[in-house]
Amino acid sequence: MKTITAALAALLLSSAVSFAAEAWKEAEVNGAKIYTDANGMTLYTYDKDEKGKTNCYDKCAANWPPLKAKAGAKADDEWSVVDRTDGTKMWAYDGKPVYTFIKDKKAGDVTGDGVAGVWHVVKAD
Repeated sequence: MKTITAALAALLLSSAVSFAAEAWKEAEVNGAKIYTDANGMTLYTYDKDEKGKTNCYDKCAANWPPLKAKAGAKADDEWSVVDRTDGTKMWAYDGKPVYTFIKDKKAGDVTGDGVAGVWHVVKAD
């Protein structure tokens, strides 16, 4: 019975880690290591957000789609899950919610970096 319990615990742990890893990945763009979504689209933070809270809704969220977290997603190191007022969840890096940008058309595009002085590429340490 202990063996089955240990095996089940290991399976659940590996599932949680892979669950998170499906949402984002590291990439190198213009010589810098950044984070992207699973499709390679650049992730951004928004200066008007607070740690653990998004302030990007409606038109903002249409232009800057949040990186959605699946139900049951768990924090993973510097990655955490933020609740949105519409009941959905999104990912945050170092407490800051992360988004893609509608004007990025292909993996590696970083056209959102510096927009209005408040949007920034999420750099991988």
